[in-house]
Amino acid sequence: MNGSTGIAVGMATNIPPHNLKELAGAIIHLIDQPDATLHDLMSYLPGPDFPTGGYIVGRAGIEAAYLTGRGSILLQAKSEIEEGPKSTRIIFTELPYQVNKAKLIEDIAEMVKGGRLEGISDLRDESDKEGIRLVVDVKSGFNVHVVLNQLHKHTALQTSYGINNMVLVDGLPKTISLKETLEQYIHYRSQVIERRTRFDLDAAEKRAHILAGLLIALKNIDEVIRMIKAAASPTEAKDALMNAFAFSEEQSKAILDMRLQRLTGLEQDKIVSEAAELEKLIAQLRKILSSNLEIMGIIKGELRELCQAYGDERRTKIIEAEGEVRAEDLIQDEDVAVTITSSGYIKRQPVAAYRMQRRGGRGVVGAETRDEEFVTDVFTASTKDYLLFFTDKGKAHWLKVYEVPSLGRATRGKSIVNLLQLEPDEKITGAIPVKSFDSGFIVLVTRSGNIVKMPLQAFSNPRKGGIKAVNLKGDSLVSARLTDGNKELLVATKFGKAIRFKESDVRASNRGTMGVRAISLNLGDELISMDVINPQSGSTLLTVTNQGYGKRTELDEYPQQRRGGKGVKNIDTRKGFVCCTTTVSEDDELLVTTKDGVMIRIPASDIRVQGRATQGVRIMNVKPGDEVAAVARIT
Repeated sequence: MNGSTGIAVGMATNIPPHNLKELAGAIIHLIDQPDATLHDLMSYLPGPDFPTGGYIVGRAGIEAAYLTGRGSILLQAKSEIEEGPKSTRIIFTELPYQVNKAKLIEDIAEMVKGGRLEGISDLRDESDKEGIRLVVDVKSGFNVHVVLNQLHKHTALQTSYGINNMVLVDGLPKTISLKETLEQYIHYRSQVIERRTRFDLDAAEKRAHILAGLLIALKNIDEVIRMIKAAASPTEAKDALMNAFAFSEEQSKAILDMRLQRLTGLEQDKIVSEAAELEKLIAQLRKILSSNLEIMGIIKGELRELCQAYGDERRTKIIEAEGEVRAEDLIQDEDVAVTITSSGYIKRQPVAAYRMQRRGGRGVVGAETRDEEFVTDVFTASTKDYLLFFTDKGKAHWLKVYEVPSLGRATRGKSIVNLLQLEPDEKITGAIPVKSFDSGFIVLVTRSGNIVKMPLQAFSNPRKGGIKAVNLKGDSLVSARLTDGNKELLVATKFGKAIRFKESDVRASNRGTMGVRAISLNLGDELISMDVINPQSGSTLLTVTNQGYGKRTELDEYPQQRRGGKGVKNIDTRKGFVCCTTTVSEDDELLVTTKDGVMIRIPASDIRVQGRATQGVRIMNVKPGDEVAAVARIT
């Protein structure tokens, strides 16, 4: 019940404490049902019960320990969340077993100071004689559940307790299960009760033997007195009594030691009464020793008495495990802008870091670049999304968005080769955010105008070195998009051409194929973008040139054609070649990025809706020598 911890040469034991009432219930049930299963026993004894309270998370560790004698359970502090008008706080009122409160507070403070714990504005110890009360104030804008998960993950507010039920069985160390432990206890208590009963029986029989002699002596008191008076010594008197009445030596000695007051009628009645009581006791004790059922009944009765005197309610609550705390459970879910440079550097920044500007502004630095380096891709995603990367060798890799380092606007980022297992000469040519791999398709287009469509699920389990996505054969990947298989596609070229066709015109294929023709290109032209469009969405097509000009055009102005044609005119390229296109709605915001890493965030509604053959308006004032590299839509 109280548990035990000990270490010896080559062995150790760590047995957790349990609740007296629950433990007694399990033992009594096992006595009544010797074939009881572990499940039966756990209905009475669900798990350890620690004096400090708190939670045990999950039952798997308990079951393993009870089944084999070894296991690990997860202990968690009891907490509650208080939502206030100005702030949110987490209050801890019970700590895991053997956790030092002062050390815990010190560790939390150090982690907050070192940046390992985020979102905590204050930590206070409000404990008093009523109990423990640790208060953690959560900063505004932080998810309180994420902060709580961080505290559980990084501090002793959640800790594991290893169970090693090693005990001495017949003098030898042995790791045993819960049922074996209870059986050993029952066996031990049986031996104790048997020894105790034998001791009591022996004492009762000895006393009854003495009383039998006294009763005979009282019936013959005159003769006894005469023989004692006639004896020359106590030894002679003892021998005379033994010879005359067949007394034992103990009986004769008791008669000689008897005081004269015992000769009164009252004292004689007491001896008779005591002898009768002893006769009943001896019969009862002999019944106990002759029946194992009687011994089991005594064990159960004593356990019930203990429970009545000392039993209390369970302090440690067992809660169902919601699954292991994953790394992403510790991450604040927020929208971020991910930028990738031509040299393979990547980083993420909160979208909120870019203030809204009017079109035509100069923007702010979104990513530092070096000479001959420029931003090639920028998109927005949630920190908990996947990033699916495609390389110039036609391979696919993925990682979580939160695994991309979060760095300041003026920093370059981290080399992708430090995040993905790429070959020495392998480069990232495209990346898309993915929320789930359960359904949908991946559509890829290449610079020479080819298109490939594959099930998204085919990319759900990439190997460390990546998986083959498309066969390029000297071509290069331009764009990758997610689709549901029922949309329309629009691809655009550098020289201002565009073609719109049904997605169903592209048959789904396996990974590793070359694909089919999406658009026929004129000499020197190349495909630069692809968009998935929904005619009922009310969206427009945004087209942006490398010199910072752009326009929005109604999708109805792009007639649906057969895949593989030359398409229609998309924009007048006198203000630069087309660098990117994307579908936008009135409520969208845009992040426009230049090759030098300058970014501007503008509302899509600021860009005028114009016809296909127009040159557009200035949406970003691009410095001489710089040019627009990418546009990301923020929905």
